[in-house]
Amino acid sequence: IHFYKRVNMSERKGTFKVEFLKDIEKDVQAKWDKLKVFEVEAPEDGSKGTSDEKYLVTFPYPYMNGRLHLGHTFTISKCEFAVGFQRLKGKKCLFPFGFHVSGMPIKACADKIAREMKMFGNPPIFPVEEETVPEVVEREEFVIKDKSKGKKSKAAAKQGAGKYQWQIMKSLGMTDLEIAQFGSTDHWLEYFPPLCMEDCKRMGLHVDWRRSFITTDVSPFYDSFVRWQFIRLKERNKIKFGKRYTIFSPLDGQPCMDHDRASGEGVGPQEYTLVKMKVVGEMKGKLAKLKGEAVFLVAATLRPETMYGQTNCWVRPDMKYVAVRLANKEVWVCTARAARNMAYQGFMATEEVVDTVMELVGQDIMGLALSAPLAHYKKIYTLPMLTIKEDKGTGVVTSVPSDSPDDWAALRDLINKQPFREKYGVTDEMVLPFQPVPIIDIPGYGDLAAVTVVDQLKIQSQNDKDKLAEAKEMVYMKGFYEGVMAVGDHKGKSVQDAKPLIRTELLSSGLAVVYKEPEKMVMSRSGEECVVSLCDQWYIDYGEEEWRALTQQAVDQLNTFTDEVKKNFNSTLDWLKEHACSRTYGLGSKLPWDESWLIESLSDSTIYMSYYTVAHLLQGGTLKGTGPNALSITADQMTPEVWDYILLAGPAPKTTIPMASLDKMKREFEYWYPLDLRVSGKDLVPNHLTYAVYNHVAMWPESKDKWIQGIRANGHLLLNSEKMSKSTGNFMTLTDAIDAFSADGMRLALADSGDSVEDANFVSGTADAAILRLYTLVEWVKEVLADKTLR
Repeated sequence: IHFYKRVNMSERKGTFKVEFLKDIEKDVQAKWDKLKVFEVEAPEDGSKGTSDEKYLVTFPYPYMNGRLHLGHTFTISKCEFAVGFQRLKGKKCLFPFGFHVSGMPIKACADKIAREMKMFGNPPIFPVEEETVPEVVEREEFVIKDKSKGKKSKAAAKQGAGKYQWQIMKSLGMTDLEIAQFGSTDHWLEYFPPLCMEDCKRMGLHVDWRRSFITTDVSPFYDSFVRWQFIRLKERNKIKFGKRYTIFSPLDGQPCMDHDRASGEGVGPQEYTLVKMKVVGEMKGKLAKLKGEAVFLVAATLRPETMYGQTNCWVRPDMKYVAVRLANKEVWVCTARAARNMAYQGFMATEEVVDTVMELVGQDIMGLALSAPLAHYKKIYTLPMLTIKEDKGTGVVTSVPSDSPDDWAALRDLINKQPFREKYGVTDEMVLPFQPVPIIDIPGYGDLAAVTVVDQLKIQSQNDKDKLAEAKEMVYMKGFYEGVMAVGDHKGKSVQDAKPLIRTELLSSGLAVVYKEPEKMVMSRSGEECVVSLCDQWYIDYGEEEWRALTQQAVDQLNTFTDEVKKNFNSTLDWLKEHACSRTYGLGSKLPWDESWLIESLSDSTIYMSYYTVAHLLQGGTLKGTGPNALSITADQMTPEVWDYILLAGPAPKTTIPMASLDKMKREFEYWYPLDLRVSGKDLVPNHLTYAVYNHVAMWPESKDKWIQGIRANGHLLLNSEKMSKSTGNFMTLTDAIDAFSADGMRLALADSGDSVEDANFVSGTADAAILRLYTLVEWVKEVLADKTLR
């Protein structure tokens, strides 16, 4: 939820000048409102608006679980300045503004408040708990990263400082009586959108507020529009049903999309090859109970082509592991976190239930003899590695010292340090006979790349973390792009060509399986760590070959204003695949053909820019559109065939709506569309913005003149050269900024903050200087007007 404190401002000598400017702004804005300056209509002659005569700009409707902050305002200002400039050029300009309430966040927050009142009273008295600091460990597999994906989670910035939702609301300065009302989702929908509209009006936005609305089925006209869109997408085979891997919240019982997350926005499923290493030696201690059973240690790897070079298997002596029984009766050893993911991917006898045979620690499985798929050595052993990460993979790690600097450094330590071996009960025959196996030839590094690079960087032990990180990147990147297989059935082939072939062979022979988990930790807004689930779901088939090709054409013709944004769109098209578009929990519109599902919040927000063109005729001046409107139309009259006629140039529908009213709506759409400019943060390129391009292509495949014309993406906004942060209190809401600097003082500082995809910087001193200059200008104008000698 968005909660922001007023940033500390340098003390001014007085507030007279800023209050003087705010009084002028208030008067002028009242005149604009009275004269309806920004309320615009399409011409009655039915002409289609060309880029020379009209301009339509939109900002992604903000999520209404809090007030707008300065980061939102920065992006909004780009729309505002564009509209102002185009108006000066004589164009008819439309800047509409809606409010997003679909998805999980509001529902989750309301449910939390209701739950907290039930558990702890009203007002609640919360228990005092001590904070714990999680252990940080280092060992993880290197991933060839997709640089187009954002590095930080925008959703993480939406978390409040308190553990409980009530405490978060309290930090707003709300009373207990006020907070209790937020236990109902309806109150959220009534409370924040009007505040947002009021703040935007104070900013002086050139917005036609008649066209404003909120989403979900509480807004019946918009709901009919979204349902129409999904009916047509399904008819065009863009929406399908089936089992797909998706980030999933077990507590909520449904897929957890970006807008549903407390942390981990942009994180998707990471696919691993889960290599099965069978226990072939004697099982002692706790494992003795499993004698006679098929027991496997399973390791998640991103590099199946390196399995030829296995010399051992790593486990962490102090890490907790579990032995779990699968549906096929095999027993696998891994971490409980990995087993939990497996339970949602069809591995267990009972879906979503982990059949735990026993709990273990790493030392319990130390020194086990294993048979490893494709390995040169017929038998290898489990050995200790102290830096394995608990939150990545299975806690069991294959060791390939020829091509992994980490593995070679750790194995070399064991070979050279007998006391280290003795500490963990590792005998000489488990370590000393095993030397790195040449498997991949890399130009410049030879066929023992890890050994070569470790020597070059003078790495002394597995504790040289910084050097090992450098070595890992050197070996893995060059090996992937330039390496050639030196062993096996695919000897002589490039690593890039051999990798998928070797993986397919491992999977088809039953020596490995597909396993997925979140790329990074994802926390749902319900407060639970998410898993990857193979579940039945409705999904939009992004990435389908023909659809992707047409979308590529739309991106090619799109004005992105910078090469970097165009590059990010193209990168997204390269990796974007199916996207789950349905959920069972939250707020939203229901799937028309299966109302047990809701349409998720990144899927109901892709072509709504076209709804703006007719919204003023349907909403009746209210956000929900439940009252009388200009055309005396009811929402149930807005059938799919009616929407086809208005937006798709379809045939005249059978309807009780007068043809004059239908033609008026159609005229509005034909005049204002296409969308001339969409302005958004750059972090939305890999999801919302690309989805918008895809969906415009799907809905208007033969009408390129209806595709989005321009998308301008900006960077994040710093405040006085520092990241806006709850922990430091370096925050400012839109209303705070207007209070402190006036609307015009703030706008001038925003204009000066930056104009590229790099992070911008709002400087309070610039806003203060703008106040002084504006005041001085007004005084000078007064003097000139009063000077009769100049007439």
